[in-house]
Formats: sequence, C-alpha cells, structure tokens
Amino acid sequence: MIAAEIRSQFPILDQEVNGHPLVYLDSAATSQKPIQVIDALSKYYREYNSNVHRGVHTLGTKATDGYEGAREKVRRFINAKSAEEVIFTRGTTTSLNMVARSYGGANLSEGDEIVISYMEHHSNIIPWQQIAKQTGATLKYLPLQEDGTISLEDARETITGNTKIVSIMHVSNVLGVINPIKEIAKIAHENSAIMVVDGAQSAPHIKIDVQDLDCDFFAFSGHKMCGPTGIGVLYGKRELLETMEPVEFGGEMIDFVDLYDSTWKELPWKFEGGTPIIAGAIGLGAAIDFLEQIGLDHIEKHEHKLAAYALDKMSAIEGLTIYGPENADQRAGVVTFNITDVHPHDVATVLDAEGIAVRAGHHCAQPLMRWLKVSATARASFYLYNTEEDIDKLVEGLVRTKEYFGDVF
Repeated sequence: MIAAEIRSQFPILDQEVNGHPLVYLDSAATSQKPIQVIDALSKYYREYNSNVHRGVHTLGTKATDGYEGAREKVRRFINAKSAEEVIFTRGTTTSLNMVARSYGGANLSEGDEIVISYMEHHSNIIPWQQIAKQTGATLKYLPLQEDGTISLEDARETITGNTKIVSIMHVSNVLGVINPIKEIAKIAHENSAIMVVDGAQSAPHIKIDVQDLDCDFFAFSGHKMCGPTGIGVLYGKRELLETMEPVEFGGEMIDFVDLYDSTWKELPWKFEGGTPIIAGAIGLGAAIDFLEQIGLDHIEKHEHKLAAYALDKMSAIEGLTIYGPENADQRAGVVTFNITDVHPHDVATVLDAEGIAVRAGHHCAQPLMRWLKVSATARASFYLYNTEEDIDKLVEGLVRTKEYFGDVF
C-alpha cells in the first residue's frame, strides 16, 4: 500500500491548519486514527453498545465477543502464548504502575535493586521511585553512551545479583534509540531478575514477539498505534501474573464475595475490575487489523527510510543540533533537535503557523533532558502516513524559523 493510499484513510490529515495543509509530525505523542477505527467505534455505540460478560442478551453477547476478540488480536499481534496473558488497561502508564505496585510491592525489600535507564519516560521512572521508597529497594540507573545508546557491557556491570527488576523502554521517545531488549533480558534473567519493557514507542512501529524478546512484562498504548485513547495493554508471563494480586477491586474481577473476604476470577479478568474499556478494546482490535493489513515490516521499513532522509536533510541546517545516534540504523522514526538560541517552544509555534505539528518540551523525560544538558527540545516523529514531502516542508519551515529569529536578534 503506497503512502497516498494510506493517507487517504486518515480523515484528519485532509485539512488545512492556519491556511496550510496539515503536516502532522507528532505521532510519538499520539497517532492519528484511520477511518476503519473510527467506524468500529461508531458501530459499537450505534449497533451493540452493552456491557460485557454479565448479560445473556444479544447485545451483551456481541459486545463480549468484540471485547474478547480484541484480546485475541492483541495476543496474536505480540505473539503471547495465551490470551490470558493479555490484560486491558488504560495505557502504558497504568500497565507499568500495575507491575510496580503488584509485583514490585510483593517481591522487593531492603537491599534489592531496580534498574532503569536515564532515557526513561516518567511513566517508567516514577512508579519505581515510589515502590523503592515503600519497600526500601534501591533504584539504579543504567548509564548511556555519548550518543544516547545503551551498551551491553554497562548492562552487565549495572545488573547484579541484587537486582530484582529491570525496566527499560524498547524505543526512546526522545532519542529514537532502539534498545537491545532481548540481550538485556538475558542479562537480567542470568541474575534472577525480571525484565519489564515499556513498549509504547515500539509496538506501533516494529513487529513485537514477546516470546522471542523473553520479557516478563510488556506494556503499550492503543492511541500511539492508530487506536483510541484510554486503552492499553499489559502482557505478563502467566506464571508471574498468577502470583500477583489485583491493584483495583470491585465488580467483574471477583469470583465470590463474602462479608469479610473475597476471591478473584482467573486470568486475565482478575486485573480488570469494573466495567472495562469495551469500545477502546474494540477500536484497538480494529487498529491491529489495519496495521497488520499494511504489515509491520513495511511500516518499519518506511519509517526507517523517513528517519534517514530527515537526518540527512536536517543535518545540513547550520546551528541545528540533533540528539541521539547519527546512524539511522540505530533509530526509529523520531528526530529530536534544537536550534541555537531559539527556544523549542518558539520553533514549534512558528512551525504551527505553517501547518506543521511538532512537539516541544521535556517530553516527560526530564532526567534525560538533564543528561543532554538542555531544558527542552523540539521533536518530529513519523508514522506510516508521513512522506518525504512532509520532511521537506519541515526543513523549509526550520530554515525560515532560523532566519526569522536571526533577524529578530
């Protein structure tokens, strides 16, 4: 499927912003939604809106089939062994908090270590900070190489026999770095630690096989992969999930409730208390259908080509600094940058006036910003609907931004 065909399936891209055709380069924050996903959500609400699992009427059965059918699609999408290992959550943040609170709370104590890296998103830092404070465990940071990559030598030195949990993002939302998760997981397991993966920036863009990665937990969000907001996934190895206690309690997740005690349902429902995110799961299922129709290999190849093109074109702009590896082979479709003496918010504002949407700020990665010795950056992120023409417009906009502020100062 060529880029023009793909773009035509995203209604939001067919508009002007501030008098210019929209160039959307902020998919790392949230992706746009194809008509197939929009239609799936509309169909659920129009034709079979109902609660799941509890009813025997026709609408309830259709809703349950749609909800549980989406779970099976996720299982296949990440190659989990069983659908029972797939838990629907509100998103990556909720999934990582669930692992920290339930598994971490039960398995960490004073003297134990949690290993993360300086590049982590706040969602993969703060939960571990909090559980370390509660349990007395020590939070350790895996150092980064000069280009922002992780070396396996550093991983071997940092992960020790005292390490109980290693939690690393698969792809950096700032540097675009693709981390060697499979190799880090092997090091973690050699030290009897578990491997937790923040897959928010990888699941939408590269083919995921949790069995091949041999990670113990893998978290990702629907809204970054053409699905709705408010839906996410926590994958966990069954033997670990079965030992964990729920972190939310109420209806739907119970087996039996007595006056002073209760028992839980089997996996995965014991972690899905209350009315679940039914429409979100159905929309995520439609998004997976869409992505698989195009092919994750094709998406990854397309984004790699765009990243290489962007690095080449943007590197030619004098006074523009690009963060992360210079080699496009080490990157996903994210290019983070700054222009000398121009605040990234000003860069984003000028680009927006030309219909170009980029992100500016600390990207929920303040420790990484300090490591980079900056307070903020601008970021362009690409997805399957972007083209080289989008990058050309970005480069033209950056040149004009630089000239404008050069004239001002």
